[in-house]
Formats: sequence, C-alpha cells, structure tokens
Amino acid sequence: MSSDPTVADAPGRPDTPGSAEDSPFRSERTARDEAPQFVLPLVVRIEKAAPPARTDALETAARAVLTILSDERALGDGEWAQAVRDWQDARIRKVVRRARGAEWRRAEALPGITVTGKSAEVRVFPPVPLDGWPKDLAKLQVSGTDLDDPEPPVDADPTAPVLWLNPDLDMSAGKTMAQAGHGAQLAWWELSDEERAAWRDAGFPLAVRTADPARWSGLTISGLPLVRDAGFTEIAPGSCTVVADHPALRS
Repeated sequence: MSSDPTVADAPGRPDTPGSAEDSPFRSERTARDEAPQFVLPLVVRIEKAAPPARTDALETAARAVLTILSDERALGDGEWAQAVRDWQDARIRKVVRRARGAEWRRAEALPGITVTGKSAEVRVFPPVPLDGWPKDLAKLQVSGTDLDDPEPPVDADPTAPVLWLNPDLDMSAGKTMAQAGHGAQLAWWELSDEERAAWRDAGFPLAVRTADPARWSGLTISGLPLVRDAGFTEIAPGSCTVVADHPALRS
C-alpha cells in the first residue's frame, strides 16, 4: 500500500500506551507495526459531468471520519467497534478512492455511512485489514482524485473549528482528504465527552483552509493538534500537514 497516494498516518489514541517512542510517524518499526494493520476506507463520488469542489470534498471527508468515530456501531459493543479499536491500535491509515455511476452504487450497498456536503458525497466504511478490502472497494481507483474549487473559498469562521493545511505542501485532493480526516480525528480525541457531544449535535461544523504562510509556523507551535505524515506517499516523512484549530482547544 506504500504506493497508494492517499495513504496517510496519524498518531494513535490518547489512551494508547506510548507517545513519541511509539509514534506511528517514526520511520523505524515500532510496536504498532507488529499489530495487525487496518485501514479506514473513504470513497468520494466523482462523476465526470459534475465533480465536487475540492474544499467541499476535503470538509466532507473530515466530517465523514468524525461521523464514523461517533457512530454507535463504532463504540462499546457495536458491530464495528472491534475493527475501529484494532485500527486505532496500529498505524492510523486512511485511503481515499473514487467512484462514479455503478461503482458508486455498489459502494453504497456495502455497510458504511454516506456524508453529503454542498457538492460532495463521501462514504466512509468500517476499517478493514490492509489485505482484506471488499471486492467492490478494492477495484476502485486511487488516482484521479484531483479536484478544483470553482471559486476561492470564503474566509473561515473563527468561531468554528478550522483544519489548517500547510501552505508549502502540494498534495493531491485524495491525500489531502486523508490528512483533513486525520486532523479532525486528532481534535476529536482531545475534546471532552461534553465537547464531542456538542460538536456532533451541531452536525460537525468545520472548515478546511490553507494557512497563510506567515501564520503557519505559529500554528505548528501553538499546542493545537498537529498531524505529521509518516511519509509513505507524496511528501517527506515527518512533514507537518494539518493543524486542528478547534475553539475548545485554543489556549
């Protein structure tokens, strides 16, 4: 899977033993690599005649990750809970594939959750083993996820969560969707139960924006959740990709 341009890693759960020494971003093998490896599949609908806007796809992917993390089937004794635990105990991987037409209809028939944005549709599925993808998902392409914004995104609402992207990195839309999902997941882990419930009940409002270069360095040392990529694909190991700026986490 190391050749997949949309695979990315994020740190393990806060309640997982180990920190820097057990980081999934380290290039050296760690205990995480000895655990069975799982991946969270995300499928974005890209119809030839009506592709989604890039920013909307990024935001919808991030909300899709939050939606499955908070779904009752992924919690406690839910039917997806063990797969989610196994996934979070190893390296946190997400893979974005694209579908259209009959491909999308077959993907929608599999257990999962479809999250809809203004123009984007993203379906997220419970984690699967790296070598155990359902046939209808394994056949989907990982390339061809490049998207554009018809108009520049409006300024983000400073009172709402913002996932800030590194302005110095050039990533495909699929890779960036995975990174935005990581940022949302890190913010989710840092919140209290009450803060999580409030975010969920509000429909997971958030924005994904590219940070101003002058602001980016300050964001990376702000203490807010920071995604550092493992460097399996597209970018160098240890690259800072996303800062998750949730109002509840600001100093």
